[in-house]
Amino acid sequence: MSDLTYDEARKVVYRGLVLLAVVTLIEVFFSLLGKGHVISAFKGITWLHYTIGLLLISLSFYKAYFIIYEFMHMRYEVKGLAMSVLLPTVLLIWAIIAFFQEGNSWKSRREQIKEKNTEEVGQEPIQQESMLLKDTYILKLEDII
Repeated sequence: MSDLTYDEARKVVYRGLVLLAVVTLIEVFFSLLGKGHVISAFKGITWLHYTIGLLLISLSFYKAYFIIYEFMHMRYEVKGLAMSVLLPTVLLIWAIIAFFQEGNSWKSRREQIKEKNTEEVGQEPIQQESMLLKDTYILKLEDII
């Protein structure tokens, strides 16, 4: 990037800003489309929501890649330095997904506990059943003597 003149560097920055603006407008359009604000017939289609969600995630990753590589000048660095920045980012994304999964399991377990706490208990005492079969003969000490 140091070999560019001031005007060329300015053009590169403006091209990057225009690219980010176009990608953001595409994201907004697909978000509105998926929620049914653009075409109301798309409102309840589940597979469309997942498809648009994947598209939005991929466009967001593209924007993050572009910002890191162009505006943070990672494109012009050695590969080891670029990987030392990108690998912790991937691990951070993995940790966020893991924390959401763990939180969801805690939430479902809390709901199970609330259901058990509101459950009505029967009034008659519970008969404890033996682990022995009904036809098992119990040997008593009096019978032996």
